[in-house]
Amino acid sequence: MATEDRTDAGLPFEPRGRSPIVDSTERRVIGLKRRVVREGSTAVAMLEGSLAALKSLDVEAAKQVRRTDDQVDLEEVAIEEEAYELLALHHPYGRDFRTVAFCLRVNADMERVADHASSIAKVVTRLAELPGTRQLRLPTALVELADRVPQICHALLRAVLDEDIDAAQRIVTSDQVIDQLDRRLFEEVQELVQSLGRSDDAITIGLLVYRASRELERVGDLMAAVAEDVVYLGTGQIIRHAKRRGLTRPDAPKA
Repeated sequence: MATEDRTDAGLPFEPRGRSPIVDSTERRVIGLKRRVVREGSTAVAMLEGSLAALKSLDVEAAKQVRRTDDQVDLEEVAIEEEAYELLALHHPYGRDFRTVAFCLRVNADMERVADHASSIAKVVTRLAELPGTRQLRLPTALVELADRVPQICHALLRAVLDEDIDAAQRIVTSDQVIDQLDRRLFEEVQELVQSLGRSDDAITIGLLVYRASRELERVGDLMAAVAEDVVYLGTGQIIRHAKRRGLTRPDAPKA
């Protein structure tokens, strides 16, 4: 007896091994990851906005950054709720499960990037209130950090979208450069305070400038952490403590 043609019988053809439920879950998981990337793009835009405000001491621009932080907070909660709903009702497995776990971790990290951007915006407001800061020259190391960290953020978002493990590995390595600049800035801030006369205002300015650098350094740490999660997403391998074990890249094949 010939095999029945499902199309001729008036039934929709379904590829063997797939189901509408599986396809629906996969689409929702892909949509969740894209939503996390959009949230990350907003957080990075906030960071760039706060740094532009820092360079020009633009208080209104800094206030706009802080207002945007509320939107990111709401989106973080919405993404987390959607991820838990996927886990509870759709029971994703294999790669889909890894992607949902990835989204939960990265969602929290992107919200923290927005928090750090908001903290830099607060620094702008406080610096603008101090005398003589309109002519303030930011330390060279801080200027380099302000240029480098947003570039790393954009590279990271592309690596997330493309699941580019090699790019993620390069971002993990670049975190060492951020740490070096942060250490160099400490010395430059000391020199800045001395040049301003070691007054109370000078010390306050120095502390605020150093705080801005610390916020950027923490963003760099977050990008490195997300890059490690990209490796997990692509390979299933957790490399968080690989550097201490002398490992530089995953050996496991992509799952």
